[in-house]
Amino acid sequence: MSLKARLQDDVKQAMRAREKDRLGALRMIQAEISQFEVDERRDADDDAVLAILNRMLKQRRDSIDQFRKGGREDLAEREAAEITVIEAYMPEPLGDAELEQMIAEAIAETGATAPGDMGKVMGILKSRVFGRADLGVVSQKVRTALGIS
Repeated sequence: MSLKARLQDDVKQAMRAREKDRLGALRMIQAEISQFEVDERRDADDDAVLAILNRMLKQRRDSIDQFRKGGREDLAEREAAEITVIEAYMPEPLGDAELEQMIAEAIAETGATAPGDMGKVMGILKSRVFGRADLGVVSQKVRTALGIS
């Protein structure tokens, strides 16, 4: 079952169960997917849906930081609840050992030895870890592995 179809089923279930907050988050996800389809003039496949969900997670995490700085814990909690709903549709995150192994494989595959080779390594890793690891963290680990301070 595609992510898009799974979302539609979950919206129906949330409506039946009268889960107001969850339903609101699911409808927000659907609205983002619909906006993507209108803008791009194509159906959203699983990769596009994952990209949308990834972007939504990043936005919510940034919002939580801003709300907490502004003393609005109530809004931060609402964003955290939305993150919980969104994360249910994301693939299982990579563990540190798994990520380190993938970085080592990518470095070996590209023959990277210098800081200038970081782009090659990240190019390979980006598609492999997409949606399963924060690219900022991956980038930092690649820098460490290549000896870039």
